[in-house]
Amino acid sequence: MAKYILKKLVYMIVTLWVILTVTFFLVNTLPGDPVQSDTKVLPPAVAQNLKVKWGLDKPLGERYIVYLKNVVLHGEFGESYKTPGVTANQIIAQRFPASARLGLQAVVLGLVLGLSLGILAAIRRNSWVDFLTIFVAIVGVSVPSFVFAALLQKGLGGSYFPIIGWAKAGMSFMDGMRYTLLPTLAVAIGGIATYSRFMRSSVLDVMSNDYILTAKAKGLSEWQIIRKHVFKNSITPIISIVAPQIAGVVTGSFVIERIFSVPGLGRYFVDSVNGRDYPVVMITTVFFSFLFIASIVLMDILYTLVDPRVRKGLLKSKR
Repeated sequence: MAKYILKKLVYMIVTLWVILTVTFFLVNTLPGDPVQSDTKVLPPAVAQNLKVKWGLDKPLGERYIVYLKNVVLHGEFGESYKTPGVTANQIIAQRFPASARLGLQAVVLGLVLGLSLGILAAIRRNSWVDFLTIFVAIVGVSVPSFVFAALLQKGLGGSYFPIIGWAKAGMSFMDGMRYTLLPTLAVAIGGIATYSRFMRSSVLDVMSNDYILTAKAKGLSEWQIIRKHVFKNSITPIISIVAPQIAGVVTGSFVIERIFSVPGLGRYFVDSVNGRDYPVVMITTVFFSFLFIASIVLMDILYTLVDPRVRKGLLKSKR
């Protein structure tokens, strides 16, 4: 098991290096001058001094070596071009908590409602619960999240649930939820639809197995069968879709954050791309990639813990 995890970690490091390298050369070959901007043109002498300060006057290959050295040895991605005096690392530290809170709340809400609806729909097949779950799955998958965001702002936004803004430091939990509930619902609707659809199919597949009939013949109640047999064997396929979605949601929903004015990474990433803020683009891309790859590695590890067949396969491969 330790060897398996170590191999995955090595793959993750190599993948992150490839992503960093490709992103560096792509952003540095884009047309336009990152020092100048469309709204504010600096004098040539000032622009040249900034290029020297940030190393933009050096050849691209030399800049890459220096940049890679700073990242690997010091973990520094450089100073923001558009916010002098603030490093890209500081921006991540400031912006990520809002995105993480929004994402984690959306993931938890999506899992709780999605898995519950999926299990109920499978158990009460062809009932109103089943039809409601199918309807939610179809609507949630086909309608974009920003449409739900606008509907939530129109229907629920107002005096109690603010349309824009975010929870501030020092607020109580309930006051914070007033600001975070609407964007959380807007982000979570896609997860609710996906999890409920996959969970319904997985539970129906498990319930058709012979060991479920054996459990019923032994006199186990419906709740015992679900808790001891159905849920554990149905959750395995869900892991494969939950892990990547967690990374995507936690790192920030670009559109939702902009609609609700959430001070997260997603909103800042769009602004940094438009402003050619290369250090911020680099660290955000690498940070997003790290979370996504880490979620895939975690998914593989969870598979070995949940599914005995995977553990057995690893033991055979060692032999």
